[in-house]
Amino acid sequence: MRVTIARRHFYFHPIEVEQAMEGVVPEPITGQSVRIGRRDYPIMQVGAVITRQDRRDFSVGEVTRAMQALGFTCRAAPSESKGAL
Repeated sequence: MRVTIARRHFYFHPIEVEQAMEGVVPEPITGQSVRIGRRDYPIMQVGAVITRQDRRDFSVGEVTRAMQALGFTCRAAPSESKGAL
């Protein structure tokens, strides 16, 4: 499937994304995340791995749209503790 990230076109198949992320240790999740296989990864980490671009070159929204188009489950940023004042 063709996706656009940082004004560049990429052709990915979901299996290629899964293979690219194999063996990659997830960074701590502080923002949006994507479920790949049995692991959750920060969306920007996935974008950097699959595009081989610097994270400053693309946005969370671009990678989120691409991952959703490929059928991956994306999650919003974890909310802060609701009991804290």
